[in-house]
Amino acid sequence: MRESAELDRTEFDIQETAVDRTVPPETAPNSPSRTRTVSWADPTATAAGARGRSGREFLTAMQSGELPPPPVMTLTGTELVEIGDGFAAFALHPAEYHYNPIGSVHGGIVAMLLDSAAGAAVQTTLPDGVGYTSLDLSIKYLRAVRADTGLVTATGTVVHSGRRTALAHAELRDVGGRLLAQATSSCVILRPE
Repeated sequence: MRESAELDRTEFDIQETAVDRTVPPETAPNSPSRTRTVSWADPTATAAGARGRSGREFLTAMQSGELPPPPVMTLTGTELVEIGDGFAAFALHPAEYHYNPIGSVHGGIVAMLLDSAAGAAVQTTLPDGVGYTSLDLSIKYLRAVRADTGLVTATGTVVHSGRRTALAHAELRDVGGRLLAQATSSCVILRPE
């Protein structure tokens, strides 16, 4: 379990070797490989930590390190950096291990960040015992994200919160404030029967 909201870089055993990008593609299979080992906490402990807490209290416990982050956050290196009423923000330092075959961060990583921000924003509005799940996610990719983009932050804001559904908007921006992608997410509110 982490002891602070600061991303613990020691959780990862990352070994990288420089690759000469001038090497012809036919020799690429012989180029040095990279290795990344990831360890994560039992996800059932995190899920169980939601019981007896409002959505915002649950996210606060995760942000403070009282509850371990979900495995997807550890796997990708994502950090929950801010929460408020109807608001949540996640940060990520893009890296090579996020890349797709064409040399940029995979759209699925961007989607995960936007979905996390939108969903967590909705979660901050929910009382104890009420959950949610994403119904849809509509994304517009505006700029490529690469390792040299630097820190990116996905912010989610609730646009509407009703008894059965919620609507949230999310944006992904670089440190200079440039909009990289945006999304709209509809969520179904799961109330106990």
